[in-house]
Amino acid sequence: MIENYYNITPQQINYIIELNNERNFQRASEKCFVTQPTLSMQIKKVEELLGFSIFERSKNPIELTKEGEDLIQILKDIQTEYSRITTLAQKISGNHIESLRIAIIPTISTYLITDVFETIRKTNPQLQLYIEELKSEDLIVAMDEGLFDVGIMAGPQISRRMRTIHLFQEEILIYYPEGNGDTISPKEIDSVQPWLLSKGNCLRTQMVNFCGINDKNDTHQWNYIGGNLDILIKMVDLNGGYTLIPENYTFQSTGKKHLYDRDTKEYPARQVIALTPIKSSKKESIDTLISIIQSHYNTKKRDDFRILDWK
Repeated sequence: MIENYYNITPQQINYIIELNNERNFQRASEKCFVTQPTLSMQIKKVEELLGFSIFERSKNPIELTKEGEDLIQILKDIQTEYSRITTLAQKISGNHIESLRIAIIPTISTYLITDVFETIRKTNPQLQLYIEELKSEDLIVAMDEGLFDVGIMAGPQISRRMRTIHLFQEEILIYYPEGNGDTISPKEIDSVQPWLLSKGNCLRTQMVNFCGINDKNDTHQWNYIGGNLDILIKMVDLNGGYTLIPENYTFQSTGKKHLYDRDTKEYPARQVIALTPIKSSKKESIDTLISIIQSHYNTKKRDDFRILDWK
């Protein structure tokens, strides 16, 4: 009977969502602070109420059934609405402290966090930020799984499950102290040593594509696993060559120059975007964060920018 569906409790919904995230009963039970048998029993009760299986338990790791895939987004929406009730009650009582979980790619976090943190602290003292660096592919997966409230990365990225919000564009500069003038053409650096971030960092892909680099791990005996721009800059200083850096990444040096494709009359650039859930109990705080970021940087779009894909 349909009225039985309303007997599914918020706790049972949380159990199902955590099990979907972990795909393992033991880990999910630990996250929910219950025993594994308790978790399994509660999910079984929901399946009996619904009349179908949510998880395919014979698989390792376990998987959602087709019916479970249709159900999980509904349960996430319900969980969001429960969170809104909690938030409203806390605001009315004056006890509300909101926590925002933010995923951000390393080549943006290296400057954005320090640029905007003080403004957020002063204007929103009740807002707590939990920030984690993730590569672009991992960030998208984590956002789809509901592990973060905001994802900040280089675009373009289209998702039916997420709002995609333009934050700003930024030019991609070249750090090449040995170069003459303040503008370099990609053709001028064909034979110059490039220092690259590890695979999976979008700035590496953009660098390879715009500069026409032969992307091999064993090139020049360099196989760096990481996303630290400081290391690349120091490698250039010690060994010569060049690397690419975002416009908003600041450091004291005269080696920064513009890259300019004289054939297309374009400068390389990237679009920085935010991904947020379409429905969220934290929408007000998310929108405030996005507004602060947009206000800090120049959001004007330039016609002479070539927006590079991150994939």
